[in-house]
Amino acid sequence: MRDGSGEDNNVAPSVYSHVSRPGSHRYKNAKKGLPFNLMLIGESGLGRSTFLNTLCERSVVPTTNVPNPEQAHIAEPMQFKHYSVDMDEDGMKIILNIIDTPGFGNGTDNETCFNQIQEYLETQFDEVLGEENRIKRNQKFKDSRVHAILYFINPTGHSLREIDIELMRRLGNRANIIPVVARSDSLTPRELVLFKQRIMDDITAHNILVFNFPNSEEDDDEDEETVEENSELRAMMPFAVVGCEEVVNEDGRPVRVRNYPWGVVEVDNDEHSDFDRLRYVLLNSHIGDLRDRTQNDIYELYRTEKLSGNTVAGAASDNSSAHQPIMAARFHPVVA
Repeated sequence: MRDGSGEDNNVAPSVYSHVSRPGSHRYKNAKKGLPFNLMLIGESGLGRSTFLNTLCERSVVPTTNVPNPEQAHIAEPMQFKHYSVDMDEDGMKIILNIIDTPGFGNGTDNETCFNQIQEYLETQFDEVLGEENRIKRNQKFKDSRVHAILYFINPTGHSLREIDIELMRRLGNRANIIPVVARSDSLTPRELVLFKQRIMDDITAHNILVFNFPNSEEDDDEDEETVEENSELRAMMPFAVVGCEEVVNEDGRPVRVRNYPWGVVEVDNDEHSDFDRLRYVLLNSHIGDLRDRTQNDIYELYRTEKLSGNTVAGAASDNSSAHQPIMAARFHPVVA
């Protein structure tokens, strides 16, 4: 894995960095750091690398040279690239493990990409299942199950394309999918509102499972503030993000901005982008929810399918029940 632990003190921190939801405090005692595994999926040119550097507030993915124009028509096969970053959010140590997928969607037939990603997710489940079945557990076993997928949507302004629908439909019961509109500053505010609505309409029409911030009004463990927060986050879906590594000094404070002839876009300004709110969701307020749903719902669904010999049928079936917990006999789970 690539080490991206060197911090850049000139980068503006998230405005939510020191705000935490009570539920996230249970992980603060993780002395070695809380592992969180995040996969980024999206076509080339949608700003995944810039987003990752902005998310981590440091340079994780180095700038790459522009490829030879004479070879631009040659589609590179999809790869899985891994990065690991040690972070500290509101006093909570987080080991952020990122799996990037350069080359996704670059070909005319993306069936191979779909299969490779699904196989990758299921392989991580198989490793945990194998560890659960061991008589003597490996104390150094690392849980590499993906806790969340950020799927970057091309800002066409129209609706979801076939590649978007098929990818999210296939993976909806294998990971927590969070759709994001990439390079959202290429749309006007009105275009962005309409585009978001069309995307959510398509997600509903095609029965695509996404992490939709569950409504917990009936859960006595959730306070009114959390219920209200989840409702607000559902209304923001999909998150509109802008990434930027350029930092300017504004009134004595560092600000990440993208400069255009018509003005500037502040990455961490909620009126310009949903980036800061999404970062808070991933690394603070909902990190526990994403990990818990991966273990208790998604993995248990796969485990039940695997032990019953029905993984192929399960992956291709209607996803409507995947949000429901699997009521089956369970081994003691592997906890990272």
